[in-house]
Amino acid sequence: MDSQTQEKATVWLKPEQVEKMRSATVESSATYLATRNDALLATLYDSGLRVSEAIALDVDDHLDLDDGVIALPADLQKDYPTDRSPSYTEIELADETVRTLRMYLAGRWKDTAALWPSRQSDRMSTESVRNVVRDAAVAADVRPMTVAGRGNPEDVTPHTLRHSVAYRMLNVEDGNTFYDVRNRLRHASIQTTERVYDHIDRV
Repeated sequence: MDSQTQEKATVWLKPEQVEKMRSATVESSATYLATRNDALLATLYDSGLRVSEAIALDVDDHLDLDDGVIALPADLQKDYPTDRSPSYTEIELADETVRTLRMYLAGRWKDTAALWPSRQSDRMSTESVRNVVRDAAVAADVRPMTVAGRGNPEDVTPHTLRHSVAYRMLNVEDGNTFYDVRNRLRHASIQTTERVYDHIDRV
């Protein structure tokens, strides 16, 4: 969806709901997939990555856990960086996310270049990530926040986690502005950020 026509966020989660999803995916997933699914949820919710960006990540090329960053090349991003920006963006990860990723990588069942392999392939698809997120929400029985009140677990998608980053930054963490959210989510303009998220600011 073009940034100029992007609609307001309609579904988002509170931090405690994301934690319930992570706990549920560990309990309900096959053992060898549990750490991958938990690390995937943690990374999406921490970084604000779009699903297309997340599945394109390679361990050696895009992940630096010593510095705690994802190095995201411009060609993997939708509308950022701009022409005036560097050729890649460093997305800082929380210490807890780095620990979760280290645990996942230390014991993952398939050694692939891609950060997120699937059972059938060396790289997860967009649909497989959507299934992981939806199944975690259903297993946790979370009812996401919506513009109309509360939604259903089946409404939760990877993009819901991206919207949830904005909710967390504006309502839970101290001192963040729309500019901080814009930089985290890498919108091409601050107007996009305000248009998508002004209704969840301090709700």
